[in-house]
Amino acid sequence: GYTNIHAGDSCGYGTAAKVMDGTGMDENLKKYGVKICDFDSGTKVDIGGHRAKQMVLSDEVIETDALINVCKMKTHALERVTGAVKNLYGTVYALNKAKGHTQYPDAYSFAGMLVDLNHFIGPKLHIMDGIVAMEGNGPTSGDPVQMNVLLASTDPVALDTVFCHLIDLKPELVPTNVIGTQQKLGTSNEGDITIVMPEGESSFEEAVKRFGKADFNVDRTIKRQYANWIRMLKIFKLFQKKPYIDAKECIHCGICVDSCPVEGKALQFKNGRKEPPVYDYKKCIRCFCCQEMCPHKAIKVKR
Repeated sequence: GYTNIHAGDSCGYGTAAKVMDGTGMDENLKKYGVKICDFDSGTKVDIGGHRAKQMVLSDEVIETDALINVCKMKTHALERVTGAVKNLYGTVYALNKAKGHTQYPDAYSFAGMLVDLNHFIGPKLHIMDGIVAMEGNGPTSGDPVQMNVLLASTDPVALDTVFCHLIDLKPELVPTNVIGTQQKLGTSNEGDITIVMPEGESSFEEAVKRFGKADFNVDRTIKRQYANWIRMLKIFKLFQKKPYIDAKECIHCGICVDSCPVEGKALQFKNGRKEPPVYDYKKCIRCFCCQEMCPHKAIKVKR
């Protein structure tokens, strides 16, 4: 009985309609009368979060009566994985997404903002597509991997926690899980999460046995007992992750330069476009927007 249903996104480049065209998504949405829309206007709203007080959100999101969050199971250079909590950053309007990376430049401040955003929007349901997931150099330049699973929950933190268990990643290594639990967006405590499969209630062990992939290529480094040392070393920019350009893959398109949110740009062409752009790591805030936006998988991340 619901009417006026839309499916949309705020794409880094291109449009939602163009991305969906030819994938089969567009044809299936038409069957159910769902209109494809681009988030092409936005409004600044007070969200009153712990970390984020105001954000510019897409008007389609603000005006909707109910939002269903559909995310992809994949890795992420900044947050280790991008799941249900992280996916809502797609509700931020246009170039304000890039600006957000300068306002919340590290994994934990960014995660705090994401938790505030989730509290404000309050999706009715979160669905993670893990039929074909992405491992390695995520969120856009990784490798496809068959996981053959769909996850759904009203709790985005619990959903992301189950995702972590399936790929042998400790949930507490994902900042959105930690802050999301602390601020009661959801729970990452295994004892508080019920796994339900088509056959009925199950266990984490059974879910991992049936659908897990222990060799899933994801960043599992930095043990908690070294956290204070790591923070200190980051002050001196030692042992941090950083993006770099694979010159063999780069076609000098300049999308990475355009996507850099830092004032004055952290990477620029030095000799016209004869060679790939060059990083100024003193300016780089390690937001990895360049890596995410590169359409040719030419930007990788190393420590």
